Amino acid sequence: MNDFIKSVFRNFERKRFRTFLTVLGIAIGVASVVIISDISQCGANAVTGEMDSLGMSGLMITKSIDDKSISLAEQDLKQISGMTQVELATPVLTANTQIMTRDGNTNAILWGVDSNAANIVSLTTVYGRLFSRKDVNTSANVCLVDEELSQKLYSRKNIIGKKIELSYGGSGQEYTVVGIIKTGSGLLQNLIGDYIPTFIYVPYTTVQKVNSRTDFDQIIVKLKPDTNSENTGNLILKRLNASKGTTKAFFSNDLAKQKNGLLNIMNIVTLMLSAVGAVSLLVASLSIMTVMTVSVTERTREIGIKKALGATNAAIMAEFLWEAVLLSVIGSAAGIAVGCGMSWLLSLYLHTQFAVRPDIMAIASLFAILSGVIFSVSPALQASRLRPVDALRQD
Repeated sequence: MNDFIKSVFRNFERKRFRTFLTVLGIAIGVASVVIISDISQCGANAVTGEMDSLGMSGLMITKSIDDKSISLAEQDLKQISGMTQVELATPVLTANTQIMTRDGNTNAILWGVDSNAANIVSLTTVYGRLFSRKDVNTSANVCLVDEELSQKLYSRKNIIGKKIELSYGGSGQEYTVVGIIKTGSGLLQNLIGDYIPTFIYVPYTTVQKVNSRTDFDQIIVKLKPDTNSENTGNLILKRLNASKGTTKAFFSNDLAKQKNGLLNIMNIVTLMLSAVGAVSLLVASLSIMTVMTVSVTERTREIGIKKALGATNAAIMAEFLWEAVLLSVIGSAAGIAVGCGMSWLLSLYLHTQFAVRPDIMAIASLFAILSGVIFSVSPALQASRLRPVDALRQD
């Protein structure tokens, strides 16, 4: 085997430029598949983070908008929280608001949440703190904002203790910033930050006080591990309807199921794009066949001399197949390195966590090697079947 490998590398050395072009073709094919799969995985992770930041990892209980007499109240929250399948439940109120600034008004979406919301909604503190139990119990005028809004309002990211004026519910009030947060992965903010709304978080009791309400818009439910979300959602609706004497006054949105459905679609798209990238691998494998065929023609006398000295058909064929294997392996390794490097740079640019797909890398490499070997069988057979006398007659 060592003799085969040494002979192959000698042939590579003699035909450097041709070898480089062949390896480059394989590397480009593998790299394209790796980049597609890795970036798709980064995107899937980022989208998961974005959806988790909006609480899309459990159930969202809402009431019918047609029946004004029905509402989600404190006793409903306690009833849901007391169920054995529920790990945590938190109330949510939302409102459109305006942030009053020196340069004008900025539209935003106000989220009224509880002090336990960070356990369901992905709220990561960058500076300051999250809401305390005291903030909720006293309906405090405190808020959480993200780094982008901080930069926009005060040209710096840390604005803990600063006051901002929010207008909603028919009145404008000042709120003290107690926390700077980072929600989700930040991918959407980086890509289309000018087109998505700004989120501001305040205690839900503060929203209730300003709007003179005692009910909630939604209740987000986090289920215990290995809990059937569909059955639990139906059970929650059954109990809520029974307590109100209604039948279809409430709805349950299985956000985790919707998230999984979206991720499945992204996986299908990833596989389809990877299959398109695999076409370039097929083309690269055909180039190996071309190189091998040309090599047989150029090395006819060499093959004749080896066979005259006792080399068997199997030995000649193995030498050419080893050449195809090494070309494919070197090209695949280079493609994986380039693909991972490009994916890492793109993840830095998009501010997402770098992720790789080892399964796709293995499949792409195996496909490149197998196709390279398969397409080299014909030239290898042609070389092994040359008669020494005929080969030596070649100029």
